[in-house]
Amino acid sequence: MDDYFWWIVLIGFVAQLIDGALGMAYGLTSTSLLITIGLPPAHASATVHAAEIATTAVSGTAHHFARNVDWRMVRVLAIAGAVGGCVGAALLSSGIGKYLAPAVALYLSALGVLVIAKAIRKVQPPAAMRGLTPLGLIGGFLDAVGGGGWGPIVSSTLVYRGSEPHRMLGTSAAAEFFVTVAITVTFAGSFGLESFGMAALALVLGGVPAAPLAAVLVKVIPRKPLMIAVGVLIVTLGILGLYRFAGSLMA
Repeated sequence: MDDYFWWIVLIGFVAQLIDGALGMAYGLTSTSLLITIGLPPAHASATVHAAEIATTAVSGTAHHFARNVDWRMVRVLAIAGAVGGCVGAALLSSGIGKYLAPAVALYLSALGVLVIAKAIRKVQPPAAMRGLTPLGLIGGFLDAVGGGGWGPIVSSTLVYRGSEPHRMLGTSAAAEFFVTVAITVTFAGSFGLESFGMAALALVLGGVPAAPLAAVLVKVIPRKPLMIAVGVLIVTLGILGLYRFAGSLMA
C-alpha cells in the first residue's frame, strides 16, 4: 500500500474535483481508479467508504443547519440503506467476493453510460419506486458493491419524486452518512481497519485541498463535456476490469 500512497492521494484529488463539479461520482471515480491500480474490489470499496465517513458527516451536518433534511425520511432510508449496504459489503468481502468482480465492472460501466446520457440530453431518472425502504436497500447494496452509487440512485430518485430538490438532496446526504458508517464497519470486521486505513487517509489528503478548487472550476469548465469525460473514464475502467477478470480465468 505504501507504494501506491501518493497515487491514491492523486486519485482522491481528482475524484473530489469531479464530485465538486458534478455533485456526484466521488465513490464511482475513486473505486474505479483504485481497482485499476490493483486493489481488489472489496478493499477499494472499503477504502472509499472509510474516507467518505468524514465527507458525508460534513455534508449531512451542513444540510441539517440549512434546514434541508427531512429526518423522518432519513430514518427509513438510513435503516434500509444500512441493511442493504451491510449485505453488499459482506458478500464483497466474503470468499465469493472475487466472483463479484465482473458484476462490479458491469455496474460501473452502466453508471458511466448513464452519466454520458445525462450529459448529452436531459434524462429523467427511472420511475420512482414505491416506498423508501426498497430504495434504501437497493441504493445501499449497490453502493457497497460498486464503491459508489448512493447519489446517482437514491438522490436522483428522491429529486424526481419530491417537490423540493434541495430538501431531497439534503435528506439523501444525511442518510448516506449512516449507510457509509454501516458499510465501513462491516468491511472493518472482515479486513480490520489497518488493512485500508492508510489508503483512506490518502484519499482524504487528496480530497481536502481539491474541494475549494472544485468550487472555482465548476464555474469555469462547461458541465456537459466534463460529464462526458467522466462517463467515458468510468466506462473504460469498467471494461478494463472485465478484461482483467477474463485474463485471470484464462491464466
